[in-house]
Amino acid sequence: MKKKYYFYRNPFFKVYARIEDGKVKMNTSGIASSVMGSFVSDMMEIFEDTKPSKVEKDRLIYSTWMPPIPSKAFDRLVASQMSAMRGKFVPEQITISITEECPNRCMHCALPDTENKAKLSPETVKSIIDQTIDLGTTLIIFDGGEPLLYDGLEDLISYVDHSKAIPGLFTSGVGMTQERAKSLKDAGLFMLSVSLDSANSEGHDHMRGRQGVFDEAVNAIKYGLEAGLLVGIYVVLSPKNIDELDDFYGLAKDLGVHELSFYEIVPTGRWQGHEEEVVSDEDLKKFDDFVKHTSHKEGPRVFPIPQIIRKMGCFAGRKWLHVTPEGDVLPCACMPKPYGNIHEEKLSSIWKEIYNDPVFNSGPCLMRDPEFRKVHLGLER
Repeated sequence: MKKKYYFYRNPFFKVYARIEDGKVKMNTSGIASSVMGSFVSDMMEIFEDTKPSKVEKDRLIYSTWMPPIPSKAFDRLVASQMSAMRGKFVPEQITISITEECPNRCMHCALPDTENKAKLSPETVKSIIDQTIDLGTTLIIFDGGEPLLYDGLEDLISYVDHSKAIPGLFTSGVGMTQERAKSLKDAGLFMLSVSLDSANSEGHDHMRGRQGVFDEAVNAIKYGLEAGLLVGIYVVLSPKNIDELDDFYGLAKDLGVHELSFYEIVPTGRWQGHEEEVVSDEDLKKFDDFVKHTSHKEGPRVFPIPQIIRKMGCFAGRKWLHVTPEGDVLPCACMPKPYGNIHEEKLSSIWKEIYNDPVFNSGPCLMRDPEFRKVHLGLER
């Protein structure tokens, strides 16, 4: 009998998955199944017939972006989903930009160009971790700048209570060594996400503004895998790389990563003023076709964030939260609209102000809306 991986269960209703031919097959059972099944049908549809990132003997790692199943952290994620159904939103994922320091000069960097190279103190970061876990967060991602340059990163990773949340790391790969990958693993890092803008060194180094960063990224991936980390590649889709989809997949497969994630570029940070250089409807059609034909190919799981947002609405102000190196709290890393500062207010009060703002709804990404950028961000274009 195939093993069951329980997403949710109580004495009357259960939601579980089995793995058949490498794909997730969702099921429900229990005396309340006929009534409750309809409430979770949308969630089940997202998982059904998709590839998981990794299947282990006693747990299913559906995605590098989610706690393993089963785990106490995953139970907390399910509880937050239930809260959202009742209109009480939880910041399921927070990205903390612990430092602005970075040797790269990425064309699409969301951080503003400042000279102070701000960073958050370890005490402040630990306070953010405590506060966001109290709010219900289950994925805490350390970001930058380049977080590998932050002294004491491993201490912050080990500070996360793994029974409540999983720690992740966004990196360009700068500063990663075999020894560093092992120390991150020993500290308890769950997910390592390495960003690539092109599947070749020339294109990637051009976007990053520095030669050699492609090789550093590839080495970071290899070192992370050797250390036993869950490793993903993170791609920001733009007109510059939309024709490299198959190349990205081939590279991810050859390297042996667990997941290949795609996000959609928006005009923010250094990309502000490039409103015409975002993915078009034709580009999105290419992406949809790519996702469809790779779903049955041998290789890593593809996490298509643009598709998820189109189906479920944007997560900014509903499921996502971001803290800058200056302490400003944003609805997401791409939306430069501070609702408070962690040095001045409790995160709970800032989060309440965010999710009570009627501008956030279940619609598409607001940063792609010229009217929103003009009215709410003061940008003329």
